[in-house]
Amino acid sequence: MSEFRRFSGTNRYLSDPALEAAVNCALVLERPLLIKGEPGTGKTLLATAVAEALELELIHWSVKSTTKAQEGLYVHDTVQRLYDARFGDGDVRDIRRYIKYGPLGRAFAADERKVLLIDEIDKADLEFPNDLLDELDRMRFRVLETDEEVVAKRRPVVILTSNNEKELPDAFLRRCVFHFIEFPDAERMKRIVRVHHPAIDEALVEQAMAAFYRLRQNDRLRKRPSTSELIDWLLVLSRAGVAGERILRELPFLGVLLKKEQDHDLLRGSSRN
Repeated sequence: MSEFRRFSGTNRYLSDPALEAAVNCALVLERPLLIKGEPGTGKTLLATAVAEALELELIHWSVKSTTKAQEGLYVHDTVQRLYDARFGDGDVRDIRRYIKYGPLGRAFAADERKVLLIDEIDKADLEFPNDLLDELDRMRFRVLETDEEVVAKRRPVVILTSNNEKELPDAFLRRCVFHFIEFPDAERMKRIVRVHHPAIDEALVEQAMAAFYRLRQNDRLRKRPSTSELIDWLLVLSRAGVAGERILRELPFLGVLLKKEQDHDLLRGSSRN
């Protein structure tokens, strides 16, 4: 088992005891850590914080709807090989030259331990998590074209994020440590804000947060504003010199907070009433 180093957040990432416990369980068990929560609650940034705290390099695999598990291991660059056969030099019979490791393959092949972030795993098709089961369990894979096996020299710290767009298979979930990041309450949010904006006027922060949480209580919103959007909104309000007392009354620069046309229409209708 790898040497255990405890995670307790960083100067730029404020964790809580439950999240720290989940990260440390994953480190001890050497299991993938599955993080869920609303968009903008710091799921992706957690991997950066873990890499910083453990002094490890971060490898980021951003999953899309078209992503296949094989791409994370390696690809055989047949296009480059064909090009070299026609116009290049060197021995194109050496297939190893055209094997390109993906994010998972690079994490396994590295001499040093890495943090591997598989970001928004629920965006891919339903078979994607199942296709990774064996490799994540055994920490090895075979390159079929060369019949060589790549075995992880140091087990990477694997962090997966999900926005709950799709349910993940039970067999996959059984192999993970799970944590749901709760949306911050006002006191914790103020601490997060101060990490990003230590110099913004206190009255402005108080009024902006009051408006922000009042917006989030509206159950008719299709997309409630998130932590990252509040942080951006505060910066805009501060740079524009908006007085704190205007914020609740006017909600200036609302497009920073609300990203759905229907939500803007909803608020315009409420203000007319």
